[in-house]
Amino acid sequence: MITASVTIKIQFYHLDPMKVVWHGNYMHFFEQARCDLLDKIDYNYPQMIESGFLWPIVDMRIKYICPLQFAQSILVTATIVEFENRLKIKYLITDHKTGAKLTEGFTIQVAVDAVTEEMCFETPQVFQIKVKALL
Repeated sequence: MITASVTIKIQFYHLDPMKVVWHGNYMHFFEQARCDLLDKIDYNYPQMIESGFLWPIVDMRIKYICPLQFAQSILVTATIVEFENRLKIKYLITDHKTGAKLTEGFTIQVAVDAVTEEMCFETPQVFQIKVKALL
């Protein structure tokens, strides 16, 4: 499958009062990796809109394995695991130095026709062609 990774250094503003990364910031880390992944297939948010489709997230899961800490360098990897009827992307956050698994999760997005606002039950051809070109 198609994969992209980003390295992120945990900053002070990511932390909560317990001095670990606030749980809501993990979505931002996933988004950074997802955008790199979508850039890789030339179908990021501007291209989605141009093609006439919106792609809202309809489901998201995160499994916190080990808390992220200030100044820690992490590797966030996003991988497309489904794309024919919906877009499912799995995420893995590991410690950049040790490779230890810290967090895993996934998002599910569906195509919505930008004009009719109707959900598509099959992924639009424009997206399928771009993904299959890289497989």
